[in-house]
Amino acid sequence: MRHRYFPPAPRVEWAYFLDVDGTLINLADTPDAVRVDTALLELIARLHRASGNALALVSGRMISDLQSRLGMPHLPLAGLHGLERRDSAGRLWIHAAAPAAKFAIKEALAPVLARHPGLLLEDKGLTLALHYRKAPTLAAYVHQLMARLVSSAGPGLELQRGKRVVEIKPAGIDKGTAVAEYLAEPPFKGRRPVFIGDDLNDEHGFAEVNKLDGISIKVGKGASCARFRLPDVAAVHHWLGDALKGRQ
Repeated sequence: MRHRYFPPAPRVEWAYFLDVDGTLINLADTPDAVRVDTALLELIARLHRASGNALALVSGRMISDLQSRLGMPHLPLAGLHGLERRDSAGRLWIHAAAPAAKFAIKEALAPVLARHPGLLLEDKGLTLALHYRKAPTLAAYVHQLMARLVSSAGPGLELQRGKRVVEIKPAGIDKGTAVAEYLAEPPFKGRRPVFIGDDLNDEHGFAEVNKLDGISIKVGKGASCARFRLPDVAAVHHWLGDALKGRQ
């Protein structure tokens, strides 16, 4: 798809769906090493209020992780690529995984982690994410290994690839389905959707808002179905801030 580099000026009448890592905050070597500054928290809170609460974070992190880092207990949050979702009324929706299959995969990965200390296995409860950011030369091995494990586990699971991470998760649920669920509910319903993300797991969100003539924004380089681009995290903050300037 041909991209226009800069998206149109944002409007508070739109519905905003924002990825977190690599979009609102810069990536770090490990998920726990990221830094969230107070200026970002203020920006999110102000845009949430100005948009009539039509702003949700849609992340690969667990909701509990997002909550502990960001606060804002009333903010809609979708975690684990949509497997868990807190709506604008505070209700929690869960798409459960098959625990036996997950435990078998985790057990099979134990000796791999012992041999390769640069790999990090993140157990998110409903998913398993194998990070190789500290061991990038193992990329091909990690992708082949996780593909083999998910195939041997039988139906119901799928791979989700990201930036130096491969995740095993329940099939059929993704950031696109999370966006669709939000758009069926107030205050998101009837608004033009915006989805901003930086990674392969955000492509489902881009595709969903594209179907609705929404604003899909890819952060950084790389092939994408997103219709617009922003170069980096700082540019995302600036663009979102423009919505508040327009409000003023």
